Amino acid sequence: MNLTASKLNKFLLFKLPSAYIAGVRVKDIDEKKCVVSVKHRWINQNPFKSMYFAVQAMAAELTTGALVMYQIHKSGRKISMLVANNKGNFTKKATGRINFICKDGLIIENAINATIATGEGQTFWMKSIGINEDGIQVSEMDFEWSVRLK
Repeated sequence: MNLTASKLNKFLLFKLPSAYIAGVRVKDIDEKKCVVSVKHRWINQNPFKSMYFAVQAMAAELTTGALVMYQIHKSGRKISMLVANNKGNFTKKATGRINFICKDGLIIENAINATIATGEGQTFWMKSIGINEDGIQVSEMDFEWSVRLK
């Protein structure tokens, strides 16, 4: 079974309904990158008529978490995953469609290989960048993930 965008979106509907209702959707995933999109709408706005920061955080985390899930699935091993820390920087009002992109698949692959080889848990940081329809960065979020063998 391959981990695809449509399977991840179905996962959202049943396991993370608040993200699904807010409009967060996986658009593309492969072993190196993940793209998640969300459109600014009434349901996900803040009082300042831009996208609420938590919606941006859900979409950004999904880009990183989906890549972790993808690499764990690819390894064929039982590995637990957990967000240990996060930080964010918001540089422009998020309106319109925002695409979040994470290109850190190699970082995860190396951490999972190290976990399997040593049996010890690994932590690593991953970056997701939010870009609006004009190609301008609106936010940047970093997530520290922890993985270990079950």
